[in-house]
Amino acid sequence: MTGNRYGRGGRAFIDWLARAGFSVWQVLPLGPVGADRSPYRTRSDMAGNAELIHWQEAPDPQRDHADLEAFCRRSAAWLDDYVLFEALATEQGGEPWWQWPAPLRDREAAALQQARTRLGSELKRRQIEQWVFERQWRALRAYAHGQGVLLFGDLPIYVAPDSASTWADREQFQLLPDGRPALLAGVPPDYFSADGQLWGNPLYDWRQAERDRFGFWRARLAMQLSRFDLVRIDHFRGLEAYWAVPAGAPNARSGQWLPAPGAELLSALKEQHAQLPLVAEDLGVITPPVEALRQRFGLPGMRVLQFGFDGSPANTHLPHNFTSDAVAYTGTHDNDTTLGWYRSLDPAAARRVDEYLASRAPMPEALIRAALGSVAQLAIVPVQDLLGLGTEARFNTPGTTTGNWGWRLWERPLGEELALRYQALNYQFGRQVSQE
Repeated sequence: MTGNRYGRGGRAFIDWLARAGFSVWQVLPLGPVGADRSPYRTRSDMAGNAELIHWQEAPDPQRDHADLEAFCRRSAAWLDDYVLFEALATEQGGEPWWQWPAPLRDREAAALQQARTRLGSELKRRQIEQWVFERQWRALRAYAHGQGVLLFGDLPIYVAPDSASTWADREQFQLLPDGRPALLAGVPPDYFSADGQLWGNPLYDWRQAERDRFGFWRARLAMQLSRFDLVRIDHFRGLEAYWAVPAGAPNARSGQWLPAPGAELLSALKEQHAQLPLVAEDLGVITPPVEALRQRFGLPGMRVLQFGFDGSPANTHLPHNFTSDAVAYTGTHDNDTTLGWYRSLDPAAARRVDEYLASRAPMPEALIRAALGSVAQLAIVPVQDLLGLGTEARFNTPGTTTGNWGWRLWERPLGEELALRYQALNYQFGRQVSQE
């Protein structure tokens, strides 16, 4: 996202994408974030992050009062709880909701009504924020469609422990009586971390979800599909089995795999959406049951070229092993930029990369060419790679809680010359139908 958020700057970026022959723009989750800034620990995955609003282009709530009121009525199922949650959090000095006074923590009706009266003006202000967010995002999506660009969203599998969801829908999560998580989300030791990753998100109570016919998830996905043309499900393997770490553990090593009703969930979602325009983030420890679940519902998986060069010709992340039901990435938001990754390789690994690609193009273009030239149905190139940036532009380092999510595109010019270069590459590899 540019420094102009998704107003003028967002439209300019879409113009550049269309000029360069790109037809899909993938973004990180749009929900409001906490102090760690992680879009994968959202305070609500129904609300939008008000920091993305371009206020100079905001509609006037007085002039468009009828539309504002219609939005509030239409969105009441999530909006009322969200704005009250955020207003109370501010009133309580930012303390997590399980440390609020018991009547507010436990949502006693009288306490909530008193809060709504006391905080009325703050609630209205936050309602207006969400209305503006929704209006601007829908306008941006319409503009993108007009330029032949689809929007690709990202649904975090979990929410933050201190979130409107855990406060208002407590029965959907495995929580202690006071509201703190009983078990924490994460993954076992892997490529990124020898201790695993302890994300700290609360885990779902899947038995309750089944009793509800997955109503919580139905609402989550419906919201995402109202904003995006296709959606990536983060940590898809957690829908087949999830890594559960006891609260208080120092790292994720002490967790265990527990079963999740992924097939039942996806069947319920398919009842609501005949076509499921979803992509499965199937990275990490992927077992045959996880792969079978993905294939049963016809969801494309992910292939990340940076993961391909361990020396094994059978590595599924090498382009010659790609299948058409895949989305290819040079790297993701959790990887270093391609240039930073390549510069960090030891000589033997760098030699494997060079010999495999056999390209005279410099990095990161050589890896971008491999992604675009693969049989994957969609190829995604992070904007940092489009610009040829190094480690200084890395978005996130998994397993760390500071120094992440700070990189911004701002007004950095992509430029006509770069657009023409990628237009030619997209045309060369059949990812753009025609060339101007």
